[in-house]
Amino acid sequence: METVEQPSGGEDEYLQHRRLKRGAAGWVLLAGLGVAYVISGDFAGWNLGLAQGGWGGLLIAFVLMAVMYTCMVFGLAELSSTLPTAGAGYAFARRALGPLGGFATGMAVLIEYAVAPAAIATFIGGYVEALGLFGLTNSWPVYLVTYVIFIGIHLRGVGEALKIMFAITAVAAVALVAAVIGLLPKFDAAKLFDIVPDGSAGSSAFLPMGVSGILAALVYGIWFFLAVEGVPLAAEETSNPKRDMPRGIIVAVIILVVFGALMLVLVPGAAGSQAMSSSDNPLPEALRIAYGGNTFLADFINYAGLAGLVASFFSIIYAYSRQLFALSRAGYLPRWLSLTGARRTPYWALIVPGTIGFLLAAITHDGALLINIAVFGATVSYVLLNLSHIVLRKKEPNLERGYRTPGGVVTTSIALVLSAVAVVATFVVDVFAASITAAIFAAALLYFWLYSRHRIVAGAPEEEFAQLAMAEAELK
Repeated sequence: METVEQPSGGEDEYLQHRRLKRGAAGWVLLAGLGVAYVISGDFAGWNLGLAQGGWGGLLIAFVLMAVMYTCMVFGLAELSSTLPTAGAGYAFARRALGPLGGFATGMAVLIEYAVAPAAIATFIGGYVEALGLFGLTNSWPVYLVTYVIFIGIHLRGVGEALKIMFAITAVAAVALVAAVIGLLPKFDAAKLFDIVPDGSAGSSAFLPMGVSGILAALVYGIWFFLAVEGVPLAAEETSNPKRDMPRGIIVAVIILVVFGALMLVLVPGAAGSQAMSSSDNPLPEALRIAYGGNTFLADFINYAGLAGLVASFFSIIYAYSRQLFALSRAGYLPRWLSLTGARRTPYWALIVPGTIGFLLAAITHDGALLINIAVFGATVSYVLLNLSHIVLRKKEPNLERGYRTPGGVVTTSIALVLSAVAVVATFVVDVFAASITAAIFAAALLYFWLYSRHRIVAGAPEEEFAQLAMAEAELK
C-alpha cells in the first residue's frame, strides 16, 4: 500500500524550496518550445532509418508516427489543460492509473529526456567536425562544452532560457526553409529508390528491406517528433495553461509534420537515399552532393544546423529537469533532486541527468544506439499517456476540462495501438539497447515498490490532484 507523509519542517517550508517561476511562457513560447524539442530530428538522426527500411519503409514509418503523435497530442492538449502541473505525463498517469502508473510514466519520460540530449550531442559533434572548427572532432570535449554551456544558461532562469531557446529555434527554422529552397531544384524522384533490394520478403525498389523494414524504420520515424509531448512540462511556468497549453502543443506538432515531410522527400531526393543513410550531417552533405562540391548555402546550413541541434539539446535539458523535479518533489525519487535556488531553477535536476548524458555520449559516441534507448523510454511513456487519457475519460467524465480531444477516446486509442507497435519496433532495431533500457526501467519500478511508495509527499501538486479525486469519489 502506498503511504503519504509530511516532510520534516512542515509542508510549507518543504515546498518553499521547491518552487518554479510562474507566468514565464505564453502559447507562442510553448509552440516554440515544442518545435525546439524536436527540430534537431530534421537535421540529423532520421536519415539513419533509410538504412533500416529504405525510403519507402521510412516514408510509411513517418506517416504512421505522424498519425500517432497527432492523435496523442490532441489527448495531451486535453490532459494538460485539465491537470496543469510540472509533472505533466507523470501527473496525468498518477490521476488515471495510480501511483505505480504515475511513477512508471514519469520514469519512462525521464529515460527518454536524459538520453536524447546525449544522442543530439553526438550529432552536434558531427556538424562541428564537418565544419573543421578549431580542428575539433566528434568527441568528448565537444559534448562537455555543450552540456556545460547550456545547463549553465538554464541555471540562470527559465524566462531567459525559453527566450534564448525561441531565438535559436527561429534560426534553425530559417535553415530548414533555406535547405528546401536549395534542394528543390535538384530533386530527382529516382534518387529516392537507389538502395538495392536485399531480397527479403516483399523487397522492392520502394521497400528494399521488405515489409520488415517498415517496422525497423519506425524508431527513426519517431525521431521526427520525439519529445514534442514535453510541452506540458512547462505548465507551472505558463501564464494561462488551460488556454495556452492546447494552442502551443497543437501548433507545434503541425509545424513538425510539415518540416519532417519536406526533409524526408527533398534530402534523399536530391542526394540519394544510399548516400544519406549513414550521414552524421545529412542536410549540408546533401547540398554538397547535389551541387557537386561546397557552396555558401551548404556552409550556412551547416552552421545553422548547429542551431537546430542546439535548440533541441537546450530544450530537452529543460524537459528532463522538470520531470525529475516533479518526481523528486513528490517523493518518488530522492527529494534533494527537487531543490530550487534563488532563481527558482531546480539545479540538481539539471546537473545530475546532464552528467549521466555526457558520460553516455562520451563513452558510446553512438548516436544510433542512444536514439534507440531514448525511443524505448518514449514509446513506453506513450502507451501509458494514451491509456491515461482513455481511463480518465471513462473514470471521470465530468472532470472540468479546458479543452476536449476531437474524437475523444477513439483518437487516443489509435495512438495507443501505434505506440504499442513502436515499443515492439525498438526490439527489432536493437534488441541489446532495448533490453538494457527495459532492465533499467524494471529496476526503477522495483525501487518504487520497495522504497519510495512509502514516502510520497502529500502536498506535492500532482499528489493533491489525485487526493482530490479520491475524496470526490468517496463523497459520491
